[in-house]
Amino acid sequence: MDISNPRRILAVSLADSTQHLTRVIKDLTGSHPEQTSTSLAGSSHNLSLKTPYYTAEVPIWLDLIASPSEWAGSFLSSEAKEVLEVLGGVVIVFSLPLKSQENESQAARELIQNVGKVVKDGLGGWSWDGVGLCLGVGEIDDVDEWEDCCAEWGLEFVQVRNQSVPGRNEFGEKTGIPRALEALESNDWSQASAGDLDSDFGDFETELGVKKDADVDGKDKDGPDLDPESLDFGFDREDFAGLRQAIWNAGQGNEEDFLNGEPSAGTNQKAEEEDLNEDEIRKIERMMVKLQAVRDTSAGLPEDQRKRVAAKAVAEVMKEL
Repeated sequence: MDISNPRRILAVSLADSTQHLTRVIKDLTGSHPEQTSTSLAGSSHNLSLKTPYYTAEVPIWLDLIASPSEWAGSFLSSEAKEVLEVLGGVVIVFSLPLKSQENESQAARELIQNVGKVVKDGLGGWSWDGVGLCLGVGEIDDVDEWEDCCAEWGLEFVQVRNQSVPGRNEFGEKTGIPRALEALESNDWSQASAGDLDSDFGDFETELGVKKDADVDGKDKDGPDLDPESLDFGFDREDFAGLRQAIWNAGQGNEEDFLNGEPSAGTNQKAEEEDLNEDEIRKIERMMVKLQAVRDTSAGLPEDQRKRVAAKAVAEVMKEL
């Protein structure tokens, strides 16, 4: 599927970290960003994403921040509402300071906290179906405090080293720029429109030729059968009937089990049998996509962060169910 008008990425750094922002954008896209005038602020650069599921040319809006608090205030104003509505990703680039560089540490924390406030208050925090990344550029070995600082605002920390290092850690997980790309690729970049509000699959259903006057059996005179078995997901209607209870068990048991791709300890309880109508099936399908996206984007996080992400993701799903 070709996403012709994807959502945007907002990539920011402090004004004195232009070189780091330029380097990260070049590593992500394969080419250097072009300045609109004498600064990167206000310029745009495209990121080409191609997966087995979609292709997209995602515009990256670049901005340099002199005062994080003033910047956050402007983005949380009513005038910025339309800008926030089209964002599908936020990327913060900052220099990882040494322990002795207290001023630099404070500046980086202030940047993360204020951009995080925009993500939380302006974009919806955990309910936002976008991706938030903090790319710390530097060679320091102890990055626990930065992981915690970013996680506090629902952002994933990724260290980008200057020297050449393997693309995977000891657990086989991607690191650095490859991990950032992996997180961006797993995001949904399609724009939500009025015509998509009654369909959780949006462009996917359009590609299948599904019309809006489908009857209650999920069939359409001019389009394909929307039976789960025909969607090639490997699920039948009995699977969907038990999925709600399975998600409930995940919330009651060990939330992290889902992110590990393993059944929760509570899934051996008998699921309550119920008939699901088409709206309920679509709702559960949407939840499956959301949980899978959370699982993919949290794959490289440390164990304690994965637990927090899992707990919040399951809680959000439970609210919608």
